[in-house]
Amino acid sequence: MNKTEQSLTLSAFAESRLANDPPLRAVRAFEAIARLGSVTQAAQELAISPSAVSHQLKVLEGYLQMPLTERQGRGLILSQQGRDYYRSIRAAFNVLRQATGHLLEQVQTRQVTISLIPLFGMGWFIPRLPGFMRANPQTEINVVYANHRNYLSDASDMSIRFGNGQWAGYQSEKLISGQMVPVCSRAFLRLHGHIDTPEQLLQMPLLHDEERSTWQQWFIQQGVKRPLRRSGPMFEDGLLTLAGVQAGLGCALMREPLIAPYLESGELVKIFDLPIDDGRDYYLCVRQDGEMSQDGKLLQSWLRRAAGQE
Repeated sequence: MNKTEQSLTLSAFAESRLANDPPLRAVRAFEAIARLGSVTQAAQELAISPSAVSHQLKVLEGYLQMPLTERQGRGLILSQQGRDYYRSIRAAFNVLRQATGHLLEQVQTRQVTISLIPLFGMGWFIPRLPGFMRANPQTEINVVYANHRNYLSDASDMSIRFGNGQWAGYQSEKLISGQMVPVCSRAFLRLHGHIDTPEQLLQMPLLHDEERSTWQQWFIQQGVKRPLRRSGPMFEDGLLTLAGVQAGLGCALMREPLIAPYLESGELVKIFDLPIDDGRDYYLCVRQDGEMSQDGKLLQSWLRRAAGQE
């Protein structure tokens, strides 16, 4: 196919795609006339001449093959068809204005959106966030949930992801360790007594975060040969597991950096300082195809410092 034929084909494709699309400039002019009540005011808003607005109105009426306005004295009023058409398109223009205003507001407020897993937010990010806000009062932080089971993409400026650090389309850097340690509540210890050896944990109710095999791996790592007989409840994520531990349901393997506030307060107790590493950590991720704003870079650098990376 030569260039001329290719150009004609593309032109025909474009015409077929736009065959049912109204002339948008003309629709915009009509919307202004209908909303403001006059051609003159519409012209002032659109920064064009009244004759240009009238011309666009005629273009739209020609396209629709029906009059949208009627002459009344020296002015125009909407015809019945014009009123019906304006009611139909008004909502679309409102959506456009709201979307545009929202985008401009985001730019003006210098907003940065970060997505993260709930327990990471509660146990690590939010307790440290006041420090960033005091140092950067001009930056608006928008915190949203990360869908940790579907990391294909998100609309955030940056995200804290949990895994092996490999996500297509993202640049990732390890932020904090995902090592787990056995913990329970102080109330649980008061009820069941002190736990002196890993073997004693076999007799305790155990809770499971996402999967049941991790406890078995931990016991093997500690040289405990007897099989783990108790199944115990399993929770979908760390936040639910934490709630189970706080409620005194049992002992759990939890990721120590995320429960540090609860360990420091004494609400939770680290039973043994014997961690297990399942190869998953917490990563700071940004898209490879985008450019980070200055405020985003401030948050990025602060996260590194807070994690001891800088």
